[in-house]
Amino acid sequence: MLPPLPEGPGLVFVLSGPAGSGKTTLCDLLLAEAPRARRLVTCTSRAPRPGERDGVDYHFLSAAAFETALAAGEFFEHALVHGNHYGSRARDARALLEQRFDVLLNIDVQGAATLRAKAAADPALAGKLVDIFLYPPPVAQLRERLRKRAQDDNEEIERRLRNAAVEVARWGEFGYLLPSGTREEDVQRLRAIYIAERLRERPGLALAAWP
Repeated sequence: MLPPLPEGPGLVFVLSGPAGSGKTTLCDLLLAEAPRARRLVTCTSRAPRPGERDGVDYHFLSAAAFETALAAGEFFEHALVHGNHYGSRARDARALLEQRFDVLLNIDVQGAATLRAKAAADPALAGKLVDIFLYPPPVAQLRERLRKRAQDDNEEIERRLRNAAVEVARWGEFGYLLPSGTREEDVQRLRAIYIAERLRERPGLALAAWP
């Protein structure tokens, strides 16, 4: 569990990595430990998978509705991944940051690149972006993980693995590298990054009066 941490302005934690690398599980585990963290529910144009709920897992939009929102500049970041649109609404992220919550995003490397560029120009994000790349296990293990999820057919799995090779090549764009091991090792590493960033000196960090 996380130790007590000083309060401060909300940060934006971005966790990226190939499909099947374990991003969603890690995000869920960190959210369970970090009372000031909130997951940003992203939008997608893909159809819900069995058990997924609108507004909880994703905001499910039609392709036309997504493109309308994109044209209106509603997205914090967006990307076309595996033939479907994904994006995070700026108003949702800013509402959480204004309440001094940490925002946790599970997005692909394209979306992370978009957000990184926006953070460089947006005062609301200046100095608040923490980007982490979850480096996946060897391809054989990643293929087996994707098969065990039972969400995609073999053709789709192989397409995701080809995309994974492109994504892995971009790990150097991120501020942190998290090499994937066991689930507990991954959680410990993500926890360490979160604690370090929450303890980093930033304007607005709240500390008890001393002496």
